[in-house]
Amino acid sequence: GDAGAGQVTKAANQIVVGVTIAAVSEALALAAKAGVDPAKVRQVLLGGFAQSRILDAHGQRMLEHNFKPGFRLRLHEKDLKIALASGGEYGVPLMVTGIVAQMMTAMRAMGHGELDHSGLVTLIEELAKIDLSKKQD
Repeated sequence: GDAGAGQVTKAANQIVVGVTIAAVSEALALAAKAGVDPAKVRQVLLGGFAQSRILDAHGQRMLEHNFKPGFRLRLHEKDLKIALASGGEYGVPLMVTGIVAQMMTAMRAMGHGELDHSGLVTLIEELAKIDLSKKQD
C-alpha cells in the first residue's frame, strides 16, 4: 500500500480498541453502580448492536478482574499518543482518543501501567467506588 499505510492502520486500530475498552468500562460500571448485574448487562449487549470482540473478551476480564497482561496499558497509552500526534500532523481532531489517552496516563501514574489494557476499568471503578468483581451493595 501507500507509504505509511501500516502505521496509520495500526493507529486506527489502537484508537478503536482503546475507545471501546473505555466505553465497555463505563457501561459495566454504570450497571454495577445502578444495582444491575454487570454480567447480565454484558450478556444482553453481546446479543445486540453493541456486540464486539472487546465487549466479549475484555468485558469478561473486567468482571473477573483478570488483568494479566495480554497488551500492557502503558504500551497502548504510547500508541494512542502516536495516534494523537498523527492527528495533529494531518489536522484531524481526535478528541475522544485524547481523553482515553489521558485516562491511560492517569493509570500509569498510579502505578498500573503493567496491567492489561482492560485494567482501564479500575480507574472508573475507583472514581465510582465500585468493584465489578464483587457483588454491589
